[in-house]
Formats: sequence, C-alpha cells, structure tokens
Amino acid sequence: MNGPLFAFADFSLGASLLLALAVGFSFGFFLERGGLGNPHKLIGVFLLKDFAVPKVMFTAIVVAGVGLYLLSVTNLMDLSRMWLVPTYFWPQLVGGALFGIGFFVSGYCPGTAVAGFSAGRVDALVTLLGVSTGSLFFAVVFPLIEDFYDSSPMPGATIDSVSGLPYGLVIVILVAVAAGMFIVIGKFEAGKVGAKPEATSR
Repeated sequence: MNGPLFAFADFSLGASLLLALAVGFSFGFFLERGGLGNPHKLIGVFLLKDFAVPKVMFTAIVVAGVGLYLLSVTNLMDLSRMWLVPTYFWPQLVGGALFGIGFFVSGYCPGTAVAGFSAGRVDALVTLLGVSTGSLFFAVVFPLIEDFYDSSPMPGATIDSVSGLPYGLVIVILVAVAAGMFIVIGKFEAGKVGAKPEATSR
C-alpha cells in the first residue's frame, strides 16, 4: 500500500474516519498522560519555568518531518496527493497572534483544552466555551472581513517551495534547529537547577 491511504482508496471513508477517531483518542490520551493538559505546565513556557511543551512539539515536528521525507524518498508516500492547508499570509499571521493571546490567557490550546476537560478541569471547559463563542462571533462578522480573510494567498506554500531549498536540506535544517533548541533549553534548565537560592532577609 502507498500513502495517503484514503487518497489511493486503500481505506474506505468509514475506515478512514474510524482510524482518525482512534488516532485522535490516542493523541488526547497521551497528551493528558504527559501532563500537557495542565494549564500550569503550558503557562510555564511563557514564564521560562517549564519547557515540556516546546520539547514535545519540536519532537513531534521532527519525527513527522523526517518520517514523511523517508516515506517520500522510498516511494511509500506520494506527498503530492496530500492536502495542504491553504496559506494566506497576513490573515494567518493575525490569526496566529490571536491564538497566542488566547493560549497565554487561558493556558490551553484547543487540543489541550479537550484533554483537560476530559480530566475534569473546569477551566478547560471555560476555554472550550470561549473557543465556541469566538467561532460563532467569527461566523457573524465574517462578511465584514471576508476580503481580508482571502487576501495574500500563497497556493501550495511549503518551506522548500518558498525558499527554493531542496526538501532534504530543509529536513536537515529542521533537525539542526531542533537539536540546537534542545541544547539551549538543557543548558538553561541546568543553570536554573545549579543556581543558588537567593538569601532571604530576616
């Protein structure tokens, strides 16, 4: 079989949906078991106290990037058959900023909010209600911002297509950046652990 499985009709629509459900459930389960459904751990990134989230995210990005590259060069995956989320530079830049603000204020992203809610966290429920309210508000105001929403399109934009660099070199750079990030975080955490506690005044 070659991937994507659904694109080549190796899986039916029903089987693909069941597989997606199983993958989504597993993702949420391990997300919560890894402690990433805890808002304190997420906010710890912004406070430079806990770097578990960027470690997990960069690990996932590297594994996915290297995995897709290897599947592609071995002809087990036809990347041209994979659907890419359309790129609209300025709208997505603004959306990313709003997402980041919401992340910082609530301590959750949509995925971790679902994981947190499944563990019974009330603040996660409040976050999900906020996501739903924001989505409804977006639907109401969409006619007013539709022109901006569809502006600055970049069809099929990927790092290699935009930069002109070979796909393999992009993967090498990605791994190097991730490795550098892990080294810097490791030294920062080691410095914090080795730092002497401040003397308290009597």
